[in-house]
Amino acid sequence: MTRVVDGEGADEHLIGEAEKIAVALGRMFPGLCEVVLHDLRDPRHAIRAIENNLSGRTVGDSVTELGLARIEDPGYPSVIQNYPNRFPDGRPAKSTSIGIKNAAGRYVAALCLNLDVSVLSPVALALSNLVTTDTDTGTESCTGTGTGTEHSEPPVETLRSRSARELRRAVDAMAAERGATPRSLGRADKKALVRRLHQDGHFDARDAAQAIADLLGVSRATVYNYARKEGTS
Repeated sequence: MTRVVDGEGADEHLIGEAEKIAVALGRMFPGLCEVVLHDLRDPRHAIRAIENNLSGRTVGDSVTELGLARIEDPGYPSVIQNYPNRFPDGRPAKSTSIGIKNAAGRYVAALCLNLDVSVLSPVALALSNLVTTDTDTGTESCTGTGTGTEHSEPPVETLRSRSARELRRAVDAMAAERGATPRSLGRADKKALVRRLHQDGHFDARDAAQAIADLLGVSRATVYNYARKEGTS
C-alpha cells in the first residue's frame, strides 16, 4: 500500500532529492562551479547545501535577493539562466537559478549554479559560448517552465554571507587597502569604510552596526553618524 505523505513531509522529500542533485553537480565541476541549494521555507537560514564554496557562504546563511523574489511571487520564473553575477572578491560569475515548486505551486527551494568564468577567460576562444552571458548576446536571461513566462531583468543578487565572519573579513580587507588595521584607521578612513559597508549591504545583517563599531573601536552611535554624514540612512 502506498504511504500518503502530508504537505510538509512531501516538501522535505522534494528538497532532499534536490540536495542529491546539488552535491552531484558540485562534485562534477570541482573548483569551477559553486552549487547552492536554498530552502525557501526558511529564508533567514536558507542555504541547505553548498558545494565548491566560491562565495564564502555557509550552510544556514540567508537567502539571496532572487530567492526572496520567488517567495513573494509564485509566478516568478522558474528558471533564470546565464545571467552575469559576481563573487564577493570581484571575480565574474555566470549564474543559473532553478526554482523548485511543490504540488501546491509554491516555491520551496532553489538550485543555483555560479560558474567562475575568470578561470575560463584565458581560453575564451575555445569556450566563448560557455563564458558568454545572455546579457552579452542580447537574449532574454529568464525563462519559465514551458509557459512562455519571461523576466528580462533579474534582481541584483548578492553572493555573500551577512555573517559576522564575512563582515570581519570585509572590514579587514578594506583596512588593509589603506595599509592599516581597522582600529588604527583615521576618522576620515573609518567614515569611508562605513559608507562602503553600507553600500555593499552589510548593514542588513542583525546587529551589524554594533559589530562594525567593535571592529573599528568606536561607538555604535558613531557608526550610524558616519553613515548619515555620507548621505546614507
